[in-house]
Amino acid sequence: MAEATVRPAEPSDAAEIARIQLTTWRSAYADLLPAEVLDALGGQEAAAEAAGTWLHTIEQGPARVFLAFEGQWCVGFCAAGQAPEDESADATGIPVPDAERVALVSTLLVEPRWGRRGHGGRLVAEAGKAMLAAGMARGIAWVAEADKASLGFWERAGWVVDGTVRTLDASGKPLREVRLTGTLRFELED
Repeated sequence: MAEATVRPAEPSDAAEIARIQLTTWRSAYADLLPAEVLDALGGQEAAAEAAGTWLHTIEQGPARVFLAFEGQWCVGFCAAGQAPEDESADATGIPVPDAERVALVSTLLVEPRWGRRGHGGRLVAEAGKAMLAAGMARGIAWVAEADKASLGFWERAGWVVDGTVRTLDASGKPLREVRLTGTLRFELED
């Protein structure tokens, strides 16, 4: 494998992040999202809108964004920041005692063609270090219940499903997500 690295995103990376996001969603979520949602992700308008959103996030937050590279190729990204109180609340909506110290890994995507090469682990390890440095104590992530690959990744990282679920509306089709929680100190294996 070529040299693998992770670095913080820069404003000039926004279009590439959007490309990875839209490409990965169309491929990895083909069985989870309705065809009309996936079709809408293929146009220039969707790419421009996503790039604008990522530019705003990189420049102003609330998350920090990290990019994974294999050699010269950008292959994935991760976004993490302090979790909004409603994201970390318990299943009844009551804020948890450590809400101010909970990080949300809102996005972790590696293009499928670059998967299973350790990029996801390197991304969350770097994001975890940044969140610990920012005073966070633990992390959470929402994952589609039917996304066995992502659930397996987080479980291998030592995170556990905490019993909280939510159902999103994906153009009239319910998409059930489970919340996982775990450490921000990730041990990478060589």
